[in-house]
Amino acid sequence: MRLRLLPVLALALLAEPVAAETPASIAGRWIAEDGTAVVTLAPCGVNAKAYCGRVSHFLVAEPKGGFRDANNPDPKLRNRPVLGTTVFTGLTASGKAWKGRGYSVKDGRHFAATLSAKGARLTVRGCVTIICRTVVWTRA
Repeated sequence: MRLRLLPVLALALLAEPVAAETPASIAGRWIAEDGTAVVTLAPCGVNAKAYCGRVSHFLVAEPKGGFRDANNPDPKLRNRPVLGTTVFTGLTASGKAWKGRGYSVKDGRHFAATLSAKGARLTVRGCVTIICRTVVWTRA
């Protein structure tokens, strides 16, 4: 019995360890697909393993009083400024991407978010149930 296990043990010792797949970093400032805003992605507070994204500034002129979160499903939040609004939460590494939750200020919807970076491009995929949309952002 011991002789049968010897080849298995030898192979186990010679095998290279399988490296865990780590997605490219999404940290930084990203210009939204429509070119109107910059979203900054950074670690969420004390939880350094998860990333969050906030609207950090606009690339278009704001109306008097600033842009408001007018389509928010919560009526109490419809007058809050869009500037500084969190649009991504809980993004954690999952395979070759980062997965978490997203919020669209344009239509007031929350969605399952999958982000992946390659060079100066950030692919943002958002899904509500089975309906998904993918856009590409660029590094600011």
